Amino acid sequence: MSSSTAFPGQSPLAETAPLSLCAREPHVPADRLVAEMVPPPRFDSVRFDTYVPDPNQPSQSEAVTVLAGFAAGLGGAHATGAGRRRWFSKKPAAPAGPRGVYLDGGYGVGKTHLLASLWHATPAEPSLKAFGTFVELTNLVGALGFQQTVRTLGGHRLLCIDEFELDDPGDTVLVSSLLSRLVEAGVALAATSNTLPGKLGEGRFAAVDFLREIQGLSAHFHPLRIDGEDYRHRGLPEAPPPYDDEQVTRAAYATPGASLDDFPGLLDHLARVHPSRYGALTDDIGAVCLTGVTAVPDQSTALRLVVLADRLYDREVPVLASGLPFDKLFSDEMLNGGYRKKYFRAISRLTALARDAKGLVAQ
Repeated sequence: MSSSTAFPGQSPLAETAPLSLCAREPHVPADRLVAEMVPPPRFDSVRFDTYVPDPNQPSQSEAVTVLAGFAAGLGGAHATGAGRRRWFSKKPAAPAGPRGVYLDGGYGVGKTHLLASLWHATPAEPSLKAFGTFVELTNLVGALGFQQTVRTLGGHRLLCIDEFELDDPGDTVLVSSLLSRLVEAGVALAATSNTLPGKLGEGRFAAVDFLREIQGLSAHFHPLRIDGEDYRHRGLPEAPPPYDDEQVTRAAYATPGASLDDFPGLLDHLARVHPSRYGALTDDIGAVCLTGVTAVPDQSTALRLVVLADRLYDREVPVLASGLPFDKLFSDEMLNGGYRKKYFRAISRLTALARDAKGLVAQ
């Protein structure tokens, strides 16, 4: 929609009708998935020296020191791409001990900031470093195939995986096999999660095979605990209450690049778009305006909303909404279940984006 439209009840103004996420059906080629494996825009400028440790949490300062040393130590053949031609030379011995670091901690303690800082600090060209969420990594395998993913990432010096969460045994086996092959190829690993490696999947599945795969993954990482409060709640005001439909709609018409959608309709649309395309779904969106926010009806819908919340947060897209506040999106059963970490992360991130949207509403 690009025509100039006056909001009902207003005098004719040169305001542009808002966009609609529900009208978008993006198609993302595989090469874009690879090219976009860099820190998201929100973390373009972060560095170790821009991370502000909580003086009451010494583990935060320790993490900066450990990661800076880890980055400085990442050298060798992969810096020049020589790792891509190892068939001309003797295969190097497998690394002795963990070949990666694992940042464990609660929500909002700055794990992604530190992971992105590690990516920036590692002495290699961007094409030899990869950064993505766990979901983006599994989507890459789905797009390229397992062997091609190994070949694509096997010449890298570093692979950073954000929000490492295992939702089903199939993904566990897939990622365990992928990381094992990459470690053998000499790729260093770094990951964030809200759970220690040996505890991944706890409360979700109890199959012996699943637990065995978890232990195999655990051996690839040196766990680094980061304690602290959610920085998005430290010294910040409470999330603003939802607005009414009219306020949200007026803001959508008045904000360049804003989208305007009915929340239940958007949830239905997300079911028709693969989660690997949610980033493209938000391309060039200046703000997301939602009317009629309601409780999410089921787990599958909730998990899709989590992915969208992550992509919006990565891109710093403010979210203005009417209806229920974001901390009421998920039922008590969901918040006490196996995916509770994802849901709490989504609430935290949507709350931050709701704060960012306050300035869109005319006072």
